[in-house]
Amino acid sequence: MHEHVLWDDAGVASKVDYVGFQRDRDQLNKVLTQLSAVSRSEFQSWTKPARLAFLINAYNAFTIKLILDADPRITSIKELGSLFASPWNKKFFTLLGEKRSLDNIEHDMVRRPGAYDDPRIHFALVCASIGCPGIRDEAFSSARLSWQLEDSMRRFLKDKSRNRYNPQEKVLEVSKIFDWYGDDFKGFRGYESVSAFLKAYAQLLSDDPAARTELAKPNIPLRFLDYDWNLNSRQG
Repeated sequence: MHEHVLWDDAGVASKVDYVGFQRDRDQLNKVLTQLSAVSRSEFQSWTKPARLAFLINAYNAFTIKLILDADPRITSIKELGSLFASPWNKKFFTLLGEKRSLDNIEHDMVRRPGAYDDPRIHFALVCASIGCPGIRDEAFSSARLSWQLEDSMRRFLKDKSRNRYNPQEKVLEVSKIFDWYGDDFKGFRGYESVSAFLKAYAQLLSDDPAARTELAKPNIPLRFLDYDWNLNSRQG
């Protein structure tokens, strides 16, 4: 993974060398085979952090497989869907003994109420798009999971192309992720809303002390930015 993922200079966004992954397809296939070999009983015997790390790794690895199986030079993952089916609903791999889709992992397993209840997973599951948080150049692990999730979240919030304060309009402009999954942030660490969550991270959303003061005020207006579905690719 490390050699095919490159963080930008600010360390807030990453690009994937899909062509390089294609060259090293045998290595990726070994990882995918290991993921698919895990039985449900083995999975259920693990700790909660180990289960969540496994599911995040599976989602990201099989997303890369989806791109490579099609063509690593496509411009968007959305090209792999159709009018009647999205690429995330396509059942193209086996996990825990069942044929599954990416949506199965994200919505039925990771986001299932009561399973993990950690909205930081939205900064870890990467759908091969520029609008997504940066994919890490390492696997998630049970021992480091909380730190990795926090780090991925902080990197994403610091990315001014996806989350920023507009001082002219006094509006916080943020990723559509916070629109689509706003309810997931309610209750996390006691936050009553996604606005309260974002308010707590004002120091990451702006480098300007005056803007941080504005962001600390209650009821700061939110504007959700258009999502960039272009492929998060780089040349090898």
